[in-house]
Amino acid sequence: MALSQRYRRLAPLALLGAAGIALAGCGAPGAPAGGGDDGGGGEGESSTVTIYGTIVDSEAELMQESWADWAEENDIEIKYEGSQDFETQLGTRAQGGNPPDIAIFPQPGLFADFAQRDFLKPAPEEVESNANEYWTEDWVNYGTYDGTFYGAPLMANVKGWIWYSPAKFAEWGVEVPETLGDMTALTETIQAATGTPAWCAGFESGTATGWPGTDWIEDYVLRQAGPEVYDQWVTNEVPFTDPQIKTAFDSVGAILLNPANVNAGFGPVQSINSTAFGDVAPALAGGECALTHQASFLSGFFPDGTKIAEDGDVWAFMLPGESADDKAVTGAGEIVGAFSDSEATQKVLAYLSSPEWANSRVSLGGVTSANNGLDPANAQDPILQETIKILQDPDTTFRFDASDLMPGAVGAGTFWKGMVEWVNGTSTDEVLAQIETGWPAG
Repeated sequence: MALSQRYRRLAPLALLGAAGIALAGCGAPGAPAGGGDDGGGGEGESSTVTIYGTIVDSEAELMQESWADWAEENDIEIKYEGSQDFETQLGTRAQGGNPPDIAIFPQPGLFADFAQRDFLKPAPEEVESNANEYWTEDWVNYGTYDGTFYGAPLMANVKGWIWYSPAKFAEWGVEVPETLGDMTALTETIQAATGTPAWCAGFESGTATGWPGTDWIEDYVLRQAGPEVYDQWVTNEVPFTDPQIKTAFDSVGAILLNPANVNAGFGPVQSINSTAFGDVAPALAGGECALTHQASFLSGFFPDGTKIAEDGDVWAFMLPGESADDKAVTGAGEIVGAFSDSEATQKVLAYLSSPEWANSRVSLGGVTSANNGLDPANAQDPILQETIKILQDPDTTFRFDASDLMPGAVGAGTFWKGMVEWVNGTSTDEVLAQIETGWPAG
C-alpha cells in the first residue's frame, strides 16, 4: 500500500527516483534517524528533529524548503530522510528502539498499526486543536486510534478527475455530465461524432501495475453504494464478492472492457495493462482520445506548453455520482505521527498541522491540503485549486483510498493483480473471488 500511495502522489521525476535519499532540513545530508526522547528544544535537549517519510527527490526538496524559514526562526534543525522502503524500515527502527522523532505515514491503516503497538505518542494539545479547527471530522478520525488522537493530516489529494479537451467538447456540442447516466450518454455521443473509442486508460506502473484500476472501482463503490458500504468494504464486512461491489466492477467494465470504448490511440482493451498511466496525458492533449480518468497529478504529464484551464487545451471535471447533488469523492494523503514528545518535536508537529505550513508548502507547487485555513490561490495549478475547494467544501463526503486502508496483501496485492487479470479477460466473478483470498483469515 505504501507503494501505491507513492505512485499516486509523486511527480514524474520522483517516480524515477532511487530507493531512498537522506535530506537534511539545514543542509546536513545523510543524518541518522535519531528519535525517541533524544530530540527537543528544552534545557539539556537537542534542537534537532528527525522526520522520516516516503517523499523523495524533488518533492522532498520542496518540503524542506517549506519549513526552512520557520525552522531557522525557531532555532530548530529539521533533518528529513525519505525512503521507498518506508514501511519495512520504520518498523525495524521502531522495534530496535531507534525511530525517527516524526514519521509521515502515507496510509491511515499503517499509522493505526503503530499506534496500536504503543510506538506513537499522543498528539500534543496544540496539534489536536489545529486538527479540530482546520480539518473535517473524517480527516481527524484518520489520525485517531481507540479514542486517542495521535496525529494530524498533512497533504491531501482528490481522485476521480475526468480529463478532457474543452475545445473538442465545444466542437462536438457536448457538456460536462452531471450524473453517471449523463456520462454514459456523453461517451456514446463522442464515439458517434468521432468514430473512435472515447476513452484511453493506462494501468502500467512497474511493480505497482494495476493501481489505476483500483481507483476506478473505489470511485464507483463510493458513488453507487454510498459511504457506509464503502467503509464496510474497507474492513471486509462487505466482501469483494458482494453484489454491491460487483455492480461497481460491472459499471467500470462497461467502459474499460468494451472495445468500442477503449483504448483510443493505444490498441485493444488489453493494451490498458501495457500503457503507462502517465502516457495517456500526451494522447489526450494531442486529440487521440477524448476522456481519461486520473488524479490531479496527471497535470504533470502533459507536454510542455499545454494550457490546463477551463478554456485551455485540457481541463477536468469530477466523476459525477448517481445524482447531480452527490458530492462524494475519494482521495489520499498523509498522517503525521511522533515517536518523541520532546519540546522541539512538539513545536514541529504544531507547525506542520497549521495553516501557515499548508500555505507555505502549497505555494511551492505540486500538492494540496485539506486544511481549511489554506488559501486556494496559493496553488499554482488550476486543477489543484479546484481540488482544494472540493476538500474544503463542508458538503463534500470524503473517503480515503480504499486500497490504502485495506491490508497490504489485498490493497497492494490481490486487488492490483486482480485488476490486471480482469482487463486481460478473466471473468468478474473469478477476479472478485481471487481478490477476496488476500484477506487474512479470521
